[in-house]
Amino acid sequence: MNLKGKVAVVTGGNGGLGQRICHALAAEGCHIAVVYAQSKEQATSVAGELEKHQVAAAAFGCDVTKRDQVQGLVDGVVRRFGRLDILINDAAYNKAIPFTDLDGLTYEEWTKIIDINLTGPMLCTKAVGPVMKRQGSGRIVNISSVAGLGPTGSSIAYAVSKAGLIHLTKCMAVALAPEVLVNCVAPGLLEGTRATANLRPEQVEAGRRGALLGRAADKDDVADQVVTMCRTETMTGQTIVIDSGRTFH
Repeated sequence: MNLKGKVAVVTGGNGGLGQRICHALAAEGCHIAVVYAQSKEQATSVAGELEKHQVAAAAFGCDVTKRDQVQGLVDGVVRRFGRLDILINDAAYNKAIPFTDLDGLTYEEWTKIIDINLTGPMLCTKAVGPVMKRQGSGRIVNISSVAGLGPTGSSIAYAVSKAGLIHLTKCMAVALAPEVLVNCVAPGLLEGTRATANLRPEQVEAGRRGALLGRAADKDDVADQVVTMCRTETMTGQTIVIDSGRTFH
């Protein structure tokens, strides 16, 4: 798909990885809806920075766990830009809870993590699907994690939510074919993100040591893979791992 002039919605677009994705898509000529949950000022600033790519950009507030807000987001983007071609499900939440601390994995934390990391992408995908199918094409890219491929990550709930997102990718690829292609990137440890900031220091160090390259994954590598998945014409239902050689998938 030629990305010039297309419209991309990036949830969590004001985050460390989200900003890189926004800039990578804008550099290809995409107009960008920077979606935020709380940080309006930061998202507005990101939208302003994107204008250097000679594209239109705007900040949109949305709690991705609320169906009415998600539908309002989609309607607002279509009104603002006239179309909606790409959805990047990057919004996520984590909290460090050791796997052995089952008492610490409260119902409230489990529900919050699952709702934001898995139910949110499902709601967003369902909302954009009809728009993309009417237009005759669309691309959806989910941002999962290597925690979804094995019992690792900040908590059991986080690992389960990211595993679910990988399988949701496959299921939505079936549901929305042939007009809409759905793929997924599963990063390993990333530096300079809110998710990493929520990890315990020993988890961060283990992530570095456990990688063959001895360093964190690169946010720009992840953003470039997202762009590739938006361009593709024949790839759907797939998950690509970028983790400096820690997980072999």
